[in-house]
Amino acid sequence: MQRVIVDPAQIQADQLTLTAEQRHYLQRVLRLQSGDRFLALDGQGHLWTAVLQRDATQATLTPIAPEVATTALPRSQITLAACLPKQGFDEVVRQVTELGVHEIVPLVSDRTVLRPSANKLQRWRRIAAEAGEQCERLTVPTVREPLAWSSWLAQESQDTRLICVARRSAPALLSVGLLSPCPTIEIAIGPEGGWTASEVTQALSHGYQAVSLGSSILRAVTASVVAIGILQAGIEFATIQSSSDTSL
Repeated sequence: MQRVIVDPAQIQADQLTLTAEQRHYLQRVLRLQSGDRFLALDGQGHLWTAVLQRDATQATLTPIAPEVATTALPRSQITLAACLPKQGFDEVVRQVTELGVHEIVPLVSDRTVLRPSANKLQRWRRIAAEAGEQCERLTVPTVREPLAWSSWLAQESQDTRLICVARRSAPALLSVGLLSPCPTIEIAIGPEGGWTASEVTQALSHGYQAVSLGSSILRAVTASVVAIGILQAGIEFATIQSSSDTSL
């Protein structure tokens, strides 16, 4: 069944009130009729079977058991703090959503050229929701308002904080994922042209650990996707190993 992400405010008891956009999608795009079913989710881990009513303005909801719904939740919570490239951030949002990030923070650094409008932010949030539907996630990553790098650093955090650097010695990112089976991680990706020396120094003074994505110099857009992929692979492997060791 097709998935549709809804706002929790649309739900009253077992009734879902559909927006005009959702009605258009269900009726005109999916060609659903009265009595047809689809899956409704609130992006926060809750999932329902929905039955379209006769007037197509509402649907009747039946909750799906939590133990069934939570099987698709990500193993880890990863925050991607990425400096905005001149082009391509739409694809960053789409692909890291598919890879399971928990939160996306667009950053403005010394070398960032793009200064996004409110319309851009709404577009990114819509892309995250669409990508979540397509890849059958139960949760949709939060896309925060763009922040200056210095403002992001100033926020207190108990997470493991990593900054990807190039052209300097640093441990491989994969080794960090392998060390912690279920971490809560923030990973920072620099802009086109890379971080300035002072930005890296600031990060290290705020508890960040420098890590490497390998010997290749990657585009800013590519680096975000590669970093999340490496982290998720390392975490998945460490989790499997931990489960195997426990069962022995």
